[in-house]
Amino acid sequence: MPLLALSLILVAMLLLVGAALLRRRSGLPWGRVRSEDVGAGRALERPLVARRLGLTGKPDYLIERGGALIPVEVKPGRRATQPYDSDLMQLAAYCLLVEETSGRAPPYGLLRYAEQSFRLDYTPAVRARLLDILDEMHALLDADDAARSHDEVRRCAGCGFRATCEDSLA
Repeated sequence: MPLLALSLILVAMLLLVGAALLRRRSGLPWGRVRSEDVGAGRALERPLVARRLGLTGKPDYLIERGGALIPVEVKPGRRATQPYDSDLMQLAAYCLLVEETSGRAPPYGLLRYAEQSFRLDYTPAVRARLLDILDEMHALLDADDAARSHDEVRRCAGCGFRATCEDSLA
């Protein structure tokens, strides 16, 4: 009997070490996963909505840590030493959505690329920059004519306005 107990303890310890290594490789912090919007576990049934700002979105993960909800965005195909500005602003938008829907601003958000994680401190300056971008985007949506902002055929091919766009590259 003692041999069986010792074997079970050893197996449990190996599983615990394996789980810790997997968590470290994932780039996610320790904390309770409150919701996820990845893979088969899409538990975040409804997106976060801030109607007053015209903003809706679903972060890949919301992790509860120290009483705060931390949004996490995962870009598994990206390999970069510096985060893309557009990815940081997407993460900032999730921070703003958490703030608007929970009443409490997260201290930061996490961006995970294939091999590296980045932390975006959610500061008043980041929030103000995001609100400026949202204002600019809403103004462009209300404008009668908005010019294409890129020269990438791939982006045009995936655009929902491609059929009606006079500047489409695809």
